[in-house]
Amino acid sequence: MDWDKLKTFHAAADTGSLTAAAEKVGLSQSAVSRQIAALEDGLGVPLFHRHARGLILTGPGKVLQQSTGQMATIAAVAESNLKDARDRPQGELIVTAPIGIGATWLAPRLGGFMDAYPDVSLRLLLDDRELDLTTLEAECAIRLWEATHADLIQRKILSITTSLYASRDYIAKHGMPKSPEDLAKHRVIAYGARAGDPMKVLDFALTLGREEHRPREAALTINNVSALVRAVVAGLGIGGLPDYLAQADTGLVRIFPETDGPNIDVFFIYPADLRRSKRIAAFRQYLLEQAVNWKG
Repeated sequence: MDWDKLKTFHAAADTGSLTAAAEKVGLSQSAVSRQIAALEDGLGVPLFHRHARGLILTGPGKVLQQSTGQMATIAAVAESNLKDARDRPQGELIVTAPIGIGATWLAPRLGGFMDAYPDVSLRLLLDDRELDLTTLEAECAIRLWEATHADLIQRKILSITTSLYASRDYIAKHGMPKSPEDLAKHRVIAYGARAGDPMKVLDFALTLGREEHRPREAALTINNVSALVRAVVAGLGIGGLPDYLAQADTGLVRIFPETDGPNIDVFFIYPADLRRSKRIAAFRQYLLEQAVNWKG
């Protein structure tokens, strides 16, 4: 079978759209349609149901997608390994990270790496979704949670400390809580997200000073750390925040300085298939050096 047609089919199967598949493989929509039709003619089976809402895989199409997915992963790994064929790291390195830490911690620190490795071009994908490293949606990741897939290698690079904060304006208006029990008289801002999200540890103000199974009710929940910080800075209430973000804003006051919040561990993760990658080894070492010199 023609690999170009299989790549086109795989793009259409992944996106469910001729238009999106065309953009992904760099062809016109009509060319994508012709390649898929030719593949169906050659196989003698329909691969898609065509609907106004897009493409839906048939039974044979689902079987073929499993195979093309494996082929695409093998091709991506081979391409990635070829970038490391020379002595010095070079070529594109695709890095993913959650939006919060990617924008505030990682991105500002990339200049030193770019200076040290001018032949490596970085592509940073900031996304709170977990991109699939095993299929090389990205080649490595900064994550606030441990890897659970057996084919991934991980290294803890740092721990983020957390504390409770409020703005000076909020304290002037509502007073400083003297004990955790006093939080019942204050507005608490929480990190509102699905269960299992590692950033839910920022909600420790909801249970501080009371039984964990009887949490306080939050006055406001926000599912984005940067927005959570801005809400506390704006004087909307008291919130648990990463110290490195809160301390960057001189308008915030730490509540209960003697009480530390939970730590958030940060990991560098990459596929086992790329364990010999010079680009990943160089980037990992650079991040470890940045973490050692960082006071967070």
